Amino acid sequence: MDQHLLTSGWFAADRYTIADIALYADTYSADDAGFDLSRYAAVQRWLDGVRSQPHHIAQMHYDSAVPAEAFI
Repeated sequence: MDQHLLTSGWFAADRYTIADIALYADTYSADDAGFDLSRYAAVQRWLDGVRSQPHHIAQMHYDSAVPAEAFI
């Protein structure tokens, strides 16, 4: 991932796509599995870029108190 992101801001089409959305959750939670991402600067930059997208949901968990419109 880091090698690819050294020369591209995103994973496909030089723009934010479903590929980035699909890869984000596992990458974001890599620390939970004991994988240290701190030495991968390009991945860190990419994670920040995904988080800065409109309608990004900070914590991905089900909460019945969150209205459905929040996920649109």
